[in-house]
Amino acid sequence: MLKQRIISAAALLVFVIAALLLFSPYAFALTVAAIVVLGIWEWCQFARHQNDIWRWLITGLSACGLFVIIFAYRDYINAGIVLNSYTAWLLVVALIWWAVALLLVASYPHSTKYWQKPALLQLFFGFFTLAPFLLALLALRLYNYNQNSYEGLWLLFYVLLLIWSADTGAYFCGKAFGKHKLAARVSPGKTWQGAIGGVVVALIVGILFLQITPNEFVLRSVSLPLLLLVSFGTVSISILGDLTESMFKRHVGIKDSSQLIPGHGGILDRIDSLTAALPFFCAMFYFYL
Repeated sequence: MLKQRIISAAALLVFVIAALLLFSPYAFALTVAAIVVLGIWEWCQFARHQNDIWRWLITGLSACGLFVIIFAYRDYINAGIVLNSYTAWLLVVALIWWAVALLLVASYPHSTKYWQKPALLQLFFGFFTLAPFLLALLALRLYNYNQNSYEGLWLLFYVLLLIWSADTGAYFCGKAFGKHKLAARVSPGKTWQGAIGGVVVALIVGILFLQITPNEFVLRSVSLPLLLLVSFGTVSISILGDLTESMFKRHVGIKDSSQLIPGHGGILDRIDSLTAALPFFCAMFYFYL
């Protein structure tokens, strides 16, 4: 099992690096869209669409819709202008959704009476989880693309390092010091000590990462207190993204969102933190930083 996890993780890492460094904006957008479509396939389980025609129909229509949108706006994407007045509303809606998700997680299982039926409501939640994730990922990677194709890459790496280091720090701090449960009804393994340790580790890693970025990197011109505040919010909401997916999985009685990634579960299991963190950071970056 461990060998399988290591092989899968290595393959995923190579693929992610290749996509970030080598893919054109159009190819990158199609790749992210494919990931989102797989996430939609998995999300249908939360809406009880597991083996019926509705699951195929919803996933197929989503795939066609995303392809048409991305194909129609190839030049728009290649220009690096992904976020504008027509798309920014998705980030605002995402922030509202995650505020609602916090209430749902905090009051679980009592909150299930508001969302367990009908299935359409859960799919609505899925849209406002995955669509802003897609937008934020493209908007950050393609930031200032025509002038400096790597600036968006530094931005994206900053967020990814925050989340990955927070996950690692939370795991080890939770193992060493964890006593008080963070959300026992949703994810019994998570503790307040682990979460706090993860946040501290992520902020330290973020500061260190900035020291190796180019002097002209946009985040280096942001005041440190403001950047730390946004980074703190990004890591905190990433924990909420993880807990929210755990809440839906627990409600339908599944451990992993799927078995698409050997040894790691499904797509949603790997991006659950990012579905919350990326839209939040993207909104803060474009609106305030």
